[in-house]
Amino acid sequence: MNHCLDQDVDFRNLMGDEVRPLAKGRDKAELGGTPLPPSEAQLARRASAEALPEASNFLSDEFVDLLPPFDPLEHRRDGIQSGVLERLRHGGYAPEARLHLLKQPVRACRRELFTFIQDGLSHDLRCLLVVHGRGKALDSHANVVRSYVAKWLMQFEEVQAYASAQPAHGGIGATYVMLRKSERARARNRERQQKRRG
Repeated sequence: MNHCLDQDVDFRNLMGDEVRPLAKGRDKAELGGTPLPPSEAQLARRASAEALPEASNFLSDEFVDLLPPFDPLEHRRDGIQSGVLERLRHGGYAPEARLHLLKQPVRACRRELFTFIQDGLSHDLRCLLVVHGRGKALDSHANVVRSYVAKWLMQFEEVQAYASAQPAHGGIGATYVMLRKSERARARNRERQQKRRG
């Protein structure tokens, strides 16, 4: 106990007159002035950020069939080689970005996932990691989110495959997502190959 008091006294000595204890019965510091209201530009940016993804968000918010909480997730589109899914499942592609959805409401998860995939596509990323958690009960919040994530990922044409992550990345509580290569990335690959040949 004395050790803590000594530290408190030392702190006051170091800070000088800048530090004053709060009055008894008051648990908030006085900040001085009133905060300024947001500017017109700040309000416009906030409205744009909140409205734009929601207006273009095509992900279903309808009923979802709950998936068994201990079953791994995996899916690949027609035309995608099974070797791609196998490599994805075994963590063969390093995640280039992560999204954490733990303990977030389903509505927020829908918005966050939509924005995350769109951002991944716009930055030519190939492998993403979505951390959604996994509850032990079928109707736990984490398993509901996990079930929605599986449903939503299939609604993106650009998602070629997805699979539950390796234990180092969250195991069944996280999912690797493989995105289709963008036209820009394909063009860069063609250029590189032509330079090697020439």
